[in-house]
Amino acid sequence: MRWRDRYGLRRLRGPKVARFDREATDSDIEALIAFAKSRRGVEFYVEPETFATDTTAVAVADDGEWTRRRVGSPAVIRKVAHGLGLPVYDVNLTGYPARMRAYNERRRREET
Repeated sequence: MRWRDRYGLRRLRGPKVARFDREATDSDIEALIAFAKSRRGVEFYVEPETFATDTTAVAVADDGEWTRRRVGSPAVIRKVAHGLGLPVYDVNLTGYPARMRAYNERRRREET
């Protein structure tokens, strides 16, 4: 097994890569796992691939804190989430949670 396929990145994504973006790496997936393990109530939201960016996933914690990383394909983050016992949602169907927007607003107020 190649190092890049530890999470099934190459196998699950297929040959297609967004034109201007870099590919997802193990460190991207590991950052999402570390975020999920260090916070409560984490949910994953899959963002589709666009012309300029690869498929990404946003991990949102119970308090609204979030992080976004490249995942290569929705199948990769579903596999990771299943292993962690966490839910995965398609952002096009569900949208982002209100707690994420509230967290962003709190951070903006704290910065000023």
